[in-house]
Amino acid sequence: MVAHGRFENKFLERLSNDVNVAFNTPVTVAQFHHDIALYFDPARKQYDANRILKLVHAEYSSQNIKTMGLFQVDLFIPILTYIFGQAEYKGNAGIASVFRLRNEQYGMQGNERLLYERFRKVVIHELGHTFGLIHCHVPICVMRPGTYVEDIDQKKHLFCNKCSNELDLELVKR
Repeated sequence: MVAHGRFENKFLERLSNDVNVAFNTPVTVAQFHHDIALYFDPARKQYDANRILKLVHAEYSSQNIKTMGLFQVDLFIPILTYIFGQAEYKGNAGIASVFRLRNEQYGMQGNERLLYERFRKVVIHELGHTFGLIHCHVPICVMRPGTYVEDIDQKKHLFCNKCSNELDLELVKR
């Protein structure tokens, strides 16, 4: 994982441990050292997720290593108003942002525990795509799509049995 912006070390340590457990693979965290100002769209006041994903892929991922870019900025893709994260299907890179996961974004009091839970689900979900998992219809599965924070809140950070079995098969191939 590569972190852009200010994330607390404890937050990143917990996240890397949870990702390690979810995928049974070692996880390291490094700093993201690129300026993403070029990817800011002034008309939308958001950052272009497609271009940032390409940057993460080009600069940080390799053929055998999955890389997740962690961000604090508001992300978009042209066909959607905003996104929480995005990944290359069966690829080596993904991105996720805490920006729209904060309660304060919706006029509510901040909640760091809930923010962490939401972000963990987004990161695991996006990494699932890099391992070849598609969206799932099981309501509590982490691979269920999440358009709104309420969708994310309703699911768990775990894979359902079907997705877990598919992930196990994919991990064995590696």
